[in-house]
Amino acid sequence: MSARSFRWALTLLLIVLGLTVGYQATPWFISSLKKLLPEAATQPDTPNILDDPRFQLTVRVALTVVGGLIGIILGSEIFRFVLNVQKQIESASTREKIALTIGGTFGVLLTVPFAVLFSRYGLIGIPLTLIVGITFVYLSTVAVLSMKELRVVLPSPEGIAETDTPRIKILDTNVIIDGRIADICRTGFIEGTIYVPGFVIDELQHIADSPDSLRRARGRRGLDILNQMQKERHLEVRTYDDTVDPNEPVDKRLVSLAKSINGVIVTNDFNLNKVAELEGVQVLNVNELANALKPVVLPGEEMRVRIIKEGNQPNQGVGYMDDGTMIVVEGGRDFIDQDVDVLVTSVLQTVAGKMIFASVKNQESETTEWADRGMRLPTARLRRRR
Repeated sequence: MSARSFRWALTLLLIVLGLTVGYQATPWFISSLKKLLPEAATQPDTPNILDDPRFQLTVRVALTVVGGLIGIILGSEIFRFVLNVQKQIESASTREKIALTIGGTFGVLLTVPFAVLFSRYGLIGIPLTLIVGITFVYLSTVAVLSMKELRVVLPSPEGIAETDTPRIKILDTNVIIDGRIADICRTGFIEGTIYVPGFVIDELQHIADSPDSLRRARGRRGLDILNQMQKERHLEVRTYDDTVDPNEPVDKRLVSLAKSINGVIVTNDFNLNKVAELEGVQVLNVNELANALKPVVLPGEEMRVRIIKEGNQPNQGVGYMDDGTMIVVEGGRDFIDQDVDVLVTSVLQTVAGKMIFASVKNQESETTEWADRGMRLPTARLRRRR
């Protein structure tokens, strides 16, 4: 049935209902007038207009017309309400639809005994029954939604064990703005559902609306990356946000969300990484992945580096490898904006990344040569004295 057919059918039924109620309400209306105007009904010399058949017919016609008009108005309003509910149901996830169906069924079943009990109170029992029914439907729906992935209600598809199903990967704001997660997903190294919480999107939008041009550019970059990822693969958005407190900070909500749905946080934030590990939540750190994929450099190897700037210590220069690894070159201050051959002396692995220490190859050889000369000089003097 189309929406237009449903609207006409609903309006027609309500018009018929309004006409019927208005027609049958005439005796009740007349009796109510007699109770409100007892003097007019009891005066013997004055004819009682309330008992006049023509007046009663007029009242009946008027109530019938009013009932039909009320039916038309109610039909339009109810149809508008149904359309809004339809849009919300269509935009809801499968989990929410199943929860609403199961919760609504249990809520109605629990309301039936109360409806029988309240029927003894006449018209007052109708609103009481509606209040109890709406309350039970709401509580039942919330109870079903609180179940993790509806695993208590629904069996795993095709008999696959829950442990074999890839866990949901939850993206945080920093890793989206960073952009490397899109390339990683494109290669297929991340399995399972990729979930973007609604509060992360709200934070990205807030950053994109910032008056600071740098923050605004970062926020827009994050939104562009999400749009690109959405075109390449399906992203779950705002599906499980109801499991966390909206008043908590974003990092706290990410950790709580990952714990509630047994998910994995994908980030490059050092602080979030540590907090999640303390809470017992698994974290996939993009920076750790990048460090693991960097080429291995051992002390004693030679390489060619372009010195970019001065170092923190005197006579130091700083350069970078193609993958962004920083190289601190002793004696490289005099070679800024030049390509020089260096000799690796040590490699320092930190949480933030890898740092390589090296020295200029020519200076290293000269230093070794002067050291050798210093060792041979006393020996030559001793031979001359002898």
